[in-house]
Amino acid sequence: MSQDPYELLGVARDADADTIKKAYRKLARQLHPDVNPDPETQERFKEVSQAYEVLSDPQKRAAYDRGGDMFGGMGGGGFGQGAGFSFTDIMDAFFGGGGQGGGQGRGPRPRMRRGQDALIRLEIELAEAAFGVTRELKVDTAVLCEACHGDGAAPGSKPVTCETCHGQGEVAHVQRSFLGEIRTLRPCAACRGFGTIIPEPCRECAGDGRVRSRRSLTVKIPAGVDTGTRVQLSGQGEVGPGGGPAGDLFVEIQVAPHETFTRHGNTLHCTVTVPMTAAALGTVLQLPTLEADVAGEESEVETEFDLEIKPGTQSGTDQVLRGRGVPGLRQAGRGDLVVTVVVETPGKLDARQEELLRELAAIRGEESPTGTVSQGSKGVFGRLRDAFNH
Repeated sequence: MSQDPYELLGVARDADADTIKKAYRKLARQLHPDVNPDPETQERFKEVSQAYEVLSDPQKRAAYDRGGDMFGGMGGGGFGQGAGFSFTDIMDAFFGGGGQGGGQGRGPRPRMRRGQDALIRLEIELAEAAFGVTRELKVDTAVLCEACHGDGAAPGSKPVTCETCHGQGEVAHVQRSFLGEIRTLRPCAACRGFGTIIPEPCRECAGDGRVRSRRSLTVKIPAGVDTGTRVQLSGQGEVGPGGGPAGDLFVEIQVAPHETFTRHGNTLHCTVTVPMTAAALGTVLQLPTLEADVAGEESEVETEFDLEIKPGTQSGTDQVLRGRGVPGLRQAGRGDLVVTVVVETPGKLDARQEELLRELAAIRGEESPTGTVSQGSKGVFGRLRDAFNH
């Protein structure tokens, strides 16, 4: 097998770093012992890795191009003896990470980070949900520490560079294996990956840059919301660690039940009960509007309306009143109000009332009614009979 690193990787002598890395990745996927445990293949993998070790290092590559040995500077010990091969390069070969400077770490992580979103639930009345309302809320969230202004250090002090990782936030760990010395980068335990240490933490926030506090804020609930609707207040959530920007606050709406109206989408429903005589003769009822719940004493808003019960109205009849429902959320127009009429039959009659009703029944020829069964009211046996006849 040739000992020329260019031939081992299959690249030209003027190949750039990206071409060399791509060639190595391709061969490493094919030859890695985890993929192909054959002894000859393992030896080839070592040779390819040695070649990449030389050509990926500008100084080693220049020395080889001037006529040096491929194993020069390694004591002739080959790949398994002090090659110092970066574990990141092997991982790049299999997972495609890195690019230029793939052996470099990620660096220190910032102390300042965005805060989390917060969620509170607010119960409002049906009329408030329909027409909108403004509420004052008490919220308990993390806020910026006023003592240290978010940097976590006590007044008069400041964070200092970590002596363990020298501000990198990571430290290298070296482990020997059949592949040589494998170097991995891990977060620095001394500074927890920040790259700096706070020698004198702020007493108010213990170095976190934020404290918990209860505060008041105003939330405007738009017209048309319903149970489950969330109103977003940007930047009113939790302040982030290190005084980072605050998350958002979400106010989730819960609409309380109403004693008169029920809501289905933008449609309101209510039921009115009328006496048998009113249903037969017809009448006019006065019903409250939903606006009546939010109207002030001097308000000109309509608080009631007339509902006409036509003569002969049957129990269960629905009357649809256009535009008396709930406004649409961020939409024009309102839904409808559906009024269901229930006819009440008197349960107790005195002698005179019974006499009058019997007289009415005689006049209408209803002294011995037979009843009428509609076609849609067939019993079980009738439906079975029809099924067999078909």
